[in-house]
Amino acid sequence: MPERSNNNKSSRRTKQAPIDTTFGHLQPQATDIEKVVLGALMIDSDAFTVVSEIIKPETFYDSRHEKIYEAIQSLNLKERPVDIMTVVEELRHKGTLEDIGGPAYVVELSSKVASSANITYHAHILAQKYLARQLIQFASMIETDAFDETVDVDELMQKAEGTLFEISQKNMLQDYVQIDTVVEQAHQLLLKAANNKGSLTGVPSGFHDLDKITAGWQASDLIIIAGRPAMGKTSFALSIAKNIAVDYRKPIAFFSLEMNNVQLVNRLISNVCSVPGNKILNGQLTPDEWERFDSNIRKMQGAPIYVDDTPGLSIFELRTKARRLVREHNIEVLMIDYLQLMNANGMRFSSRQEEVSTISRSLKGLAKELNIPILALSQLSRAVEQRQDKRPMLADLRESGSIEQDADIVAFLYREAYYQKEQADSQETNNVTELILEKNRHGSLGTVKLYFHKEYTKFSSVEG
Repeated sequence: MPERSNNNKSSRRTKQAPIDTTFGHLQPQATDIEKVVLGALMIDSDAFTVVSEIIKPETFYDSRHEKIYEAIQSLNLKERPVDIMTVVEELRHKGTLEDIGGPAYVVELSSKVASSANITYHAHILAQKYLARQLIQFASMIETDAFDETVDVDELMQKAEGTLFEISQKNMLQDYVQIDTVVEQAHQLLLKAANNKGSLTGVPSGFHDLDKITAGWQASDLIIIAGRPAMGKTSFALSIAKNIAVDYRKPIAFFSLEMNNVQLVNRLISNVCSVPGNKILNGQLTPDEWERFDSNIRKMQGAPIYVDDTPGLSIFELRTKARRLVREHNIEVLMIDYLQLMNANGMRFSSRQEEVSTISRSLKGLAKELNIPILALSQLSRAVEQRQDKRPMLADLRESGSIEQDADIVAFLYREAYYQKEQADSQETNNVTELILEKNRHGSLGTVKLYFHKEYTKFSSVEG
């Protein structure tokens, strides 16, 4: 019997990171507690429901205990009773009874405990030991690759971020709460809204008709603004950024994956100062334009806008930077231009669609974690161009259906005149743009009409 145990432990350790013999470190483990947990599971039929979200088969260090827990898990899934005899039969059915030491070892485990009173506490200990082993394995992998001169360090960073993100996601537990505390939170938000002029409970966009529908951008929401090229997505995002940070002086972060910081700020200057973008570049301003520039540029001084133009930004880099921005600058809105230019390097995917789905879910998770709205621009698929009616639909969201599922608000920018073969009757009509709210978890849907000042790369409300 002891020989079998030693062999099994040896084979188990081959799955883990190498033992650090320099300091005599052993893998984090608590095999005695593993025995107590398994024993408790076989004497209390309700114990499994208590620990099933805390521990998994791979949580156990001893491979014998992993197999026994798998048998207990299987019995529970089949809604069959769990005791010494049923566990032995399930192990025999799986062909692993002799691997764990036969029926005698199952009997031995059940004799280790008298009750399951402390099983939750014990399960958390095992979960912590397992997480520690995962981190050791992760650190060992990074150390080995870092010593390899053929490995690109930037790629290794991406790989490290991706692997660590996977570990954290797999070990993240969300506990339930009694409803009273949530009711009180909802009550306080209602009182705040009642005392707030204009009925805005979130961050105002600066567009009155839009804010009437959304009550402002709400904390923890993922907002997707989508459209085909040339619809003005970036200009719309910059108009919102200007309204929030320059007019309302609320701090925002703008992650630009398409333009560099200078290009982005030039467009923002054009927006704020009402000076054509091409003149911002060539400096050929008329006296009136210089006057507008001089009188309005001061509005941008001290504006709480934080821009980042990291190309090929990964979702893991974004998480790190966003946390720091919220911690150090109290960012109230995070904006991304645009979602499909992001990546999830360091993780393995079978398709780009799967990668975009991961990015989308991560953005929603980040919005909840930081408790701020995240506004992400998104491209639409070319399917729009093949239809007679070019108005976008949710199915047009490019590369992933999960964007629609994860988003709290989905809005499309659409300009009818762009698709007309003949020019519209007037410039006024030509520049009218529709913001179509196709999804809104918090309220109604609708269409908001905006005017696109193309020369200033900005949007304004359509009066009347």
